Amino acid sequence: MNQETLLNELTFKATRSSGAGGQHVNKVSSRIELSFDLQNSQGLSEDEKTRLQEKLASRLTKEGILILSCSESRSQHRNKSIVIERFLEVIKENLKVRKPRKKSKPSKGAIEKRLKSKKNNALKKANRKPPKIN
Repeated sequence: MNQETLLNELTFKATRSSGAGGQHVNKVSSRIELSFDLQNSQGLSEDEKTRLQEKLASRLTKEGILILSCSESRSQHRNKSIVIERFLEVIKENLKVRKPRKKSKPSKGAIEKRLKSKKNNALKKANRKPPKIN
């Protein structure tokens, strides 16, 4: 993953943001929408692209474009930096290769301890019942 190349491939669009700001919010486009074309990226290798394609399948458009937006701040520049940070975080997190889980069994001592505590609880509850009279 070449971070500088990825940042050069990003396209930004500024739109009007909702929320606090009064009349100012109606005049200024402070919401930033980031678009990233995953298939045509030069900053990612082919196996990185396929891994991201699988992991980000629900977040990609039909054309394979990742879209992130931010309207947290009233400043367009601050929103742009926030969305870039978020983008890099999403890419790095989804490129990590998870190590496979090894199946494990509880030890014999743990099994015996569990069964013994179950038996003790059963006896405790059985002793609470009134005795049967025939």
